[in-house]
Amino acid sequence: MARKRQFFQTEMQNVVIEGLTFKPYLLESQIEPEIKRVAREIERDLGDLDPLFICILNGAFMFASDLTKELEKPYELSFAKYSSYNGGLYSTGVLNEVMKPQADLTGRTVVILEDLIDTGFTLTKVVDLYMQRGAKEVKIAVMLSKPDAHKDALIRPDYVGLEIPNDFILGRGLDYMGRGRMFRDIYVKIDTEEEA
Repeated sequence: MARKRQFFQTEMQNVVIEGLTFKPYLLESQIEPEIKRVAREIERDLGDLDPLFICILNGAFMFASDLTKELEKPYELSFAKYSSYNGGLYSTGVLNEVMKPQADLTGRTVVILEDLIDTGFTLTKVVDLYMQRGAKEVKIAVMLSKPDAHKDALIRPDYVGLEIPNDFILGRGLDYMGRGRMFRDIYVKIDTEEEA
């Protein structure tokens, strides 16, 4: 069961990226236990099915690394890359497969590893694509979920680290204009009114 985000006090500083200001939002120490929980849930549900894990680049690389280190069996891990954002704040509404998984999906239980489910557009398209390519079933594991943003989507994540409001965030794999992915913690964009 996904945990709701909790507010925290910290000495962390705001960061400015490409002219936008972001303030501290979630600490690494809050995120890591939830990723460990998700790993345990996946092993409990899929342990003997030999699932194929597919990390969606670029954003999910940290989540995939953290999660797979917690798994006890030598599962197969592949990578894929899709684009539906123009590099900024908004989706283009068109999915482009930049790199497809280099593993055979036929008859497999596939677990998509994604950093964030926002509107659900990308994941809906990717699940359909993998089923067309012969996957037996497709599960979704996300580090973060924005339930308000994807409430009308046709899919729901099967495994969720943390649920958060519909805010623009970066860090821990998430970026703005290609920057900010390397932060261990997660930051949220400050509204213009809040900066004033």
